[in-house]
Amino acid sequence: MNGIFFAIVIVAFAVAGLRQFDWDPRSGGSSPMEVLSIGMIDAASGAVTLALGLVGAMALFLGLMKVAEAGGLLTVIAKTLRPLMIRLFPDVPEDHPAMGAIVMNLSANALGLGNAATPFGIRAMEELDKLNPNPGTATNAMALFLAINTSSVTLLPTGVIALRAAAGSEDPAGILPTTLFATICSTTVAIVVAKLCQNLWPASAASGDTAELPKDDVKTAAQGDYSDEVRAMAEDAGHSAYPFWVSALALSTILCLVPLTILFGQSISPWIIPGLMVALLGFGVLRGVPVYEVFVEGAKDGFQVALRIIPYLVAILAAIGMFRASGAMELMIEPLGQVTRLFGLPPEALPMALLRPLSGSGAYGILASIIENPAIGPDSYTGYLVSTFQGSTETTFYVLAVYFGAVQIRRIRHALVAALAADATGVAAAIVICTLLYT
Repeated sequence: MNGIFFAIVIVAFAVAGLRQFDWDPRSGGSSPMEVLSIGMIDAASGAVTLALGLVGAMALFLGLMKVAEAGGLLTVIAKTLRPLMIRLFPDVPEDHPAMGAIVMNLSANALGLGNAATPFGIRAMEELDKLNPNPGTATNAMALFLAINTSSVTLLPTGVIALRAAAGSEDPAGILPTTLFATICSTTVAIVVAKLCQNLWPASAASGDTAELPKDDVKTAAQGDYSDEVRAMAEDAGHSAYPFWVSALALSTILCLVPLTILFGQSISPWIIPGLMVALLGFGVLRGVPVYEVFVEGAKDGFQVALRIIPYLVAILAAIGMFRASGAMELMIEPLGQVTRLFGLPPEALPMALLRPLSGSGAYGILASIIENPAIGPDSYTGYLVSTFQGSTETTFYVLAVYFGAVQIRRIRHALVAALAADATGVAAAIVICTLLYT
């Protein structure tokens, strides 16, 4: 991200500088460098305004998810997934702790609990590495797990819904059907590609030095903060599951939701947020959770998250503001956009599609700048499309670095191919479903 951030700034400065030399003061108006300065300051100010506006929505959704988590919804989903995971990962013994960590990670991703998913993912990789006959080389199970993780079926993209609500969307939950469709498609492709490619890259031992790789700060923090809790929950999920017919019924229900959301998505979406609040609080009450206290505790986390992202938003939105104000974005996007527009990808959404696999904070900043743009807005086709990109694709290179770095995997085999295939499928599926529902 350091290179991307600096490159955006230096390119914007260079383009504005070149235009400054050609600018005639007698033409009136502001000079290119003055426009660049104003664009940078306005974008930075807008980032703080956006983050503060996000506090309420983020606190609401994280409070609700805390109630669901305290009621055991994460464990319920994990026990439902486990019979399916056993068949997808035949190399992993069904009672091995790795299986429990895998299903807990995917369950957290399904609920949009990214912070909770990371420690479970690291735990899964550590346990899978214990079954690895070739240290330093990714096993078939590791590659498949990473590919599924980057494309995981998402039921509740809470963070994106909160951002859309803060941006003034009249239908912030309108991306639920589009995200569900896109993630089902991308996860299917991730599994198929991983299975097809696993024989193309033999699982031989990695060559060269196997010294420990640098550890990511987020990974280290996740291990330290959640180690005992993650271990206990993963072991519980690894030794208990619902019957297979329950898993098959749940999967069939999710698949049946796809045509329903395509046909009735616009009619259903206004009911989703109030229905979600009633359903999750009702679930907590039935499970004996003190819903008010737990909701408030989760809302505190939401407040902290919203404030914590201010520096990241200021950095990326200031850089993007410079890039746009200098004219560099127009120079780069317009030629490519004329081609991608033919496939339903407008030029305004192209930077989001390109940056999402590289940088989560960068993509988040671009999403915010697009839906905050009065000329586009959150409820336009482009607004729905970029919101679906954010909710249905993952920061692939970050996930690869963190998860494989946790167990010093140097030879990743087909993991990146499967993950990028899933990303591309997620983008294509998002274009298809948004075109059907919102054009």
